[in-house]
Amino acid sequence: MEPLRLMCVFAHPDDETLGTGPLLAKYAAEGVETTVVCATAGQRGWPADRPGNPGLEELGRIRAGELRAACAILGVHEVVLLDYMDGELDQAGPDRIIGELVTHLRRVRPQVVVTFGPDGAYGHPDHIAISQFTQAAAVCAADSRYAVPGALPPHRLAKLYYLVDAKAAVTAFREMFDGDIGMEIDGEMRRMVGWEDWMITTRVDAGAYWEQVWEAIRCHDTQVRDMIEAMAAVPVDQHRRLMGIQTLYRAYSLVNGGRQVETDLFAGIAQPKETV
Repeated sequence: MEPLRLMCVFAHPDDETLGTGPLLAKYAAEGVETTVVCATAGQRGWPADRPGNPGLEELGRIRAGELRAACAILGVHEVVLLDYMDGELDQAGPDRIIGELVTHLRRVRPQVVVTFGPDGAYGHPDHIAISQFTQAAAVCAADSRYAVPGALPPHRLAKLYYLVDAKAAVTAFREMFDGDIGMEIDGEMRRMVGWEDWMITTRVDAGAYWEQVWEAIRCHDTQVRDMIEAMAAVPVDQHRRLMGIQTLYRAYSLVNGGRQVETDLFAGIAQPKETV
């Protein structure tokens, strides 16, 4: 049987760590082949109130390095960086980006894919766009009529998940950092979205890896320096609480279902047999 493979598809460097760092660390440690696909280099991710912005090209180079450094700490097997512009992902040509994602899905052949939910965590247009493109690519990757360069055979995912935040986690974040994550889009303020407990299908305990995730977070200095400084003052038990449980919504599964909350992304997927 093929080894277990997990692919996380996100928009920016730091999404992989702040979003799924605990998942990536846990499953890599358990021998799962993990892949991160990042659509942009985060070229616009310099805080407006911080002097010294090096410009789009140089910042993209720096943040790509931060992405690779963080993924190395998390034990990620492969990092794929696409070449879209930060802040413009919702304007990407669907044929091009879906085709690229299909190519990587067929090449890597993961059983499980994780991406943002339809709310983009806090309404970020890039997050929403990559969620939509990833779902479209999952459909196209399984369609033998959808052609991509290299004549790669079709690949059908067993499961697709949205990364979501439980209401309790959003409340804890606000209390811990005395604020909220949000951005103004089209004249309207968008903020973190907390999902009701009954909406969450999957809770994965990755608390044993919080120190590894914390080390990976610190790689993303250009984007989250203020958060890093705030988290440095947070007690250990709160670190574990903030990063220990990953909550997801099982958007679809070909191998399981029902109301029972999962504790493993690979639930229902046959494990590879040990070689003798």
